[in-house]
Order: sequence, then C-alpha cells, then structure tokens
Amino acid sequence: MQEEPKPKVYAEDEIKARLARELPKWYYEDGWIRRKFRTEGWKGTLMVVNTVGHLAEAAWHHPDLTVSYAFVIVKLVTHSAKGITDKDFALAQKIEEVVHWQPGKEAGALEGTPSDDQRFRYIKYDY
Repeated sequence: MQEEPKPKVYAEDEIKARLARELPKWYYEDGWIRRKFRTEGWKGTLMVVNTVGHLAEAAWHHPDLTVSYAFVIVKLVTHSAKGITDKDFALAQKIEEVVHWQPGKEAGALEGTPSDDQRFRYIKYDY
C-alpha cells in the first residue's frame, strides 16, 4: 500500500490572505482557523452544532467546538499535519455555505425561516 503524500501546511501569512479572500468571517488564532456563529438561543445553537457535526463526519475531518446558549465557535486544524491545510479551508467553506444558507434570498420554491418573528428565528445571519 502506497503512503499518501503529506498535505501542504500553510504559513500564517498564507492562511490570513486566504481567509480574507475566501472566508472573510473566519480568522486565524493560536494555530486554528475559527468562526463564531451567533444564534438566537439554544434551539439555533443545537441546529448549528448538528449541522457542523454532520458535515464533519461526512468529510471525516473533525473540528473542535465551543458551545454556549447563543453561539457556537468552530475551530479547525489538521491534527495529523500539525497545521492548517486544504482540508480545513474546504470544510470551513462547506460549513459556511450550509449554516448560512438562506433559501428565501434565492429564487425557488423554498421560502426560508421567517426572521421577523422571534418564535422562528434561530440564527443571526451576518450577511
């Protein structure tokens, strides 16, 4: 069995430039790329956690999470490479797409969650 090539580990300046270009709501700190998702409360927090959990398991690349009543912090690093690799950027992009998906802003049959009624809001969209 042939060994897989080691992934490229990005330098801090490369990470920051790529985040600014591709994932502007994410930031680099203490060796991790991170994103804080603000929610409207516990229901929204659990929805974000479950979404991230599903995507991470499907990708077989697992983040660290900090979970509180009204926010979730996602932290990514490729442990086996001891740094940030394309795996981290790819999973961050997928998390960003799915968690911040707003069907009501697209043309189509899905209307999206009503944001004008506190009973139904669950995430604080930051764009």
